[in-house]
Amino acid sequence: MNIQKSEHNIRCVIYDCDGVLFDSLEANGRLYDDVCTAIGRASLSEEELQYVHCHTVIEAIQFISRKDGDLEMKAREVLKQIDLRKYIVHLKMEPHLLQALGQLKERGILRAVNTNRTTSMPYIMDDFKLRPYFEMVVTALDVKNAKPHPESVEKILKAFDLKKEEALFVGDSEVDQQAAKASGVRFVAYKNGAISNGLFIEDHLDLLKILK
Repeated sequence: MNIQKSEHNIRCVIYDCDGVLFDSLEANGRLYDDVCTAIGRASLSEEELQYVHCHTVIEAIQFISRKDGDLEMKAREVLKQIDLRKYIVHLKMEPHLLQALGQLKERGILRAVNTNRTTSMPYIMDDFKLRPYFEMVVTALDVKNAKPHPESVEKILKAFDLKKEEALFVGDSEVDQQAAKASGVRFVAYKNGAISNGLFIEDHLDLLKILK
């Protein structure tokens, strides 16, 4: 754990979803393996799983279709028929998440989600009763350019009338890191020291030590 106190008065913490709020590797693996089976290709390799885990569903479908237009069209049709809610049961909430969110709320610090998920996110928010813990949720459907483009982060800053120095972005992937960097928001690496720019936490409660 690499803890440094923030030099600024942080008013908002922005969280990625997959790998930060939840351990969702199994859920995503099951979903895309089902798509692979339906279109007649092999299950995901470990490298492929890591890619689809942190990219948008459209990017994931293009990736697993291997630039085959007919296969991609078939995969899109398969995905339309899948009930995404059946995969949510395989999500595992990260330890101490709700405690940390509750303490941030008590301190008056805003909380937002910035995810490359799309239509599954409302189900997740409802099934895990997360709506009281977040003032804003931005998915890939809410912007023209998903992460790593900074548009989603900038959308949150604008909605809350925040300066970039007043927010932290907690993420676990290079996609998150790049989005934070592009928007000028300080990045906190969660459980992935390889992408740390100086701030790294292994537990959500550790974030409270960073804040003033």
